[in-house]
Amino acid sequence: MILIGISGSTKCDWRLVEDAKILKQVSTDGINPFFHSEEKVAETIKSAGELASHFDDIEVVFIYSAGCGSKSLQSIVKRALSKVIPKAHHYVNHDIVASALATYEGVPNISCILGTGSNSCYFDGDIVRQETPALDYILGDQGGGSYYGKKLLNAYLYKQLPPHLHDAFSEKYNLTKDEILENVYMRPYANVYLASFMKFIEEYKEDEYFQNVLHEGMSEFMDLYVVPFSKHQTIKTHFTGAISYIFQDILKPVAEEKGILVGKIIKEPINDLVQYHIKKHYQKS
Repeated sequence: MILIGISGSTKCDWRLVEDAKILKQVSTDGINPFFHSEEKVAETIKSAGELASHFDDIEVVFIYSAGCGSKSLQSIVKRALSKVIPKAHHYVNHDIVASALATYEGVPNISCILGTGSNSCYFDGDIVRQETPALDYILGDQGGGSYYGKKLLNAYLYKQLPPHLHDAFSEKYNLTKDEILENVYMRPYANVYLASFMKFIEEYKEDEYFQNVLHEGMSEFMDLYVVPFSKHQTIKTHFTGAISYIFQDILKPVAEEKGILVGKIIKEPINDLVQYHIKKHYQKS
């Protein structure tokens, strides 16, 4: 019995697999050891209620999580897993690795994440290589939900939104400057808070103002995270995550402008990742 999870900062998707078949599929809050303590991670795993009765039967756990870019951060998740699922072997890696495995088609490619945050890698079927570091929501995450949320709140507070969008935002959320600043600077998980405003941007995504904002963010992401790979014009670039999926009508033209060959665009790569593991662990020749 194998448990497989992919986690961004907002949501973690879990699949319980036995004999090459999915037994359970559950979603919990996201796991990110950059922001979450060992205790918080353990609590989140425990919240996957439908899986709890199988915790003692699980032999291997594969989890690919945002924030797991270093051994020290991976160890936070491993210790949490050891508390909740003590009998299993635990394999913890970064969520960009999950994106690479889920989109792999047997040939070298570039794989990107555009969700709450953003990231990219080159994958040749063996080694995952990055050119640009993921710097999270304050210094990075260009093209991700937290990036766009930050742009929106900045424009709202500076009164730089077009009047019709300013009024619509004010009516929908009724937020004061102090409430916004408290959520961004004083409360935990500011990146998730910022990304939550993507619902508003999606609602008004046909508006020229947001068309320009989205285009600018996608372009910045491509320049920082895709173009630095020397083969970006000769191999496919795949995308995973809600932002790439919902706004692919903007993503594709931006990529084309830069000579980037867009491959798969997958909103939630968990099932593709499960198929990778099924082939690897249950269908060995």
